[in-house]
Amino acid sequence: MTDRAVAADSERRAELAGRLAQVRTRIAEACAAAGRDRGEVTMVAVTKTYPAGDVLALAGLGVTEMGENRDQEAAGKAAAVAAAGADVRWHFVGQLQRNKCRSVVGYADVVHSVDGVRLAEALARAAERRRERPLEVLVQVSIDGDPARGGAFASDGADDDRALPAVAARVAAAGSLRLAGLMAVAPLGWEPERAFERLAGIAARLRAEHPGATALSAGMSGDLEAAITYGATHVRIGSALLGMRPTLG
Repeated sequence: MTDRAVAADSERRAELAGRLAQVRTRIAEACAAAGRDRGEVTMVAVTKTYPAGDVLALAGLGVTEMGENRDQEAAGKAAAVAAAGADVRWHFVGQLQRNKCRSVVGYADVVHSVDGVRLAEALARAAERRRERPLEVLVQVSIDGDPARGGAFASDGADDDRALPAVAARVAAAGSLRLAGLMAVAPLGWEPERAFERLAGIAARLRAEHPGATALSAGMSGDLEAAITYGATHVRIGSALLGMRPTLG
């Protein structure tokens, strides 16, 4: 590695360290304001579009939970990070297609985006080849019930494939999967507080049926405080940690 490359790596690591300190402070302050223990909230660093080198730098700074949303990028990156010897957990947080399930279960420890019964079935079949513990699954729920966007429907009258009770039950019944909880994104145009308050109610109803489904993945760089106020256990942080994303080709 040239001196210039070493300097660039050092500069990037310093940038990431500064951003990480700021995000950790925000999370700690949000937990304090909500009367919650800081240990209740896990930060997932969403590293999509960023190189394996950034993942390795974050791992060196103590970040162990990494998020990706495109299998074609994530699979190679996970392999490169593993080859470098870093011990991280991968969260698949993007829209998941049934034909990508076999690839995703090869590296992901947690999948945040199951929103249909057929998708749950495909993921369960793919995960049967895992020799270790079951794949953790969060059911993605639609807060506003818009069928044009991803997410299972919590409201009555939802179609069978995307009805939240049916999706959760299918995940819970699969021996190769473990129903961990819910994931959601605040809808465009909604105040985060309104969105996450509604999500908290949906999560409480799910836990009544599935007491072990305690994880709640909600909140990103711009709204993590509101999410923590309403019970988020995982916040998915991208731009606040890694900077503005490069354009994908």
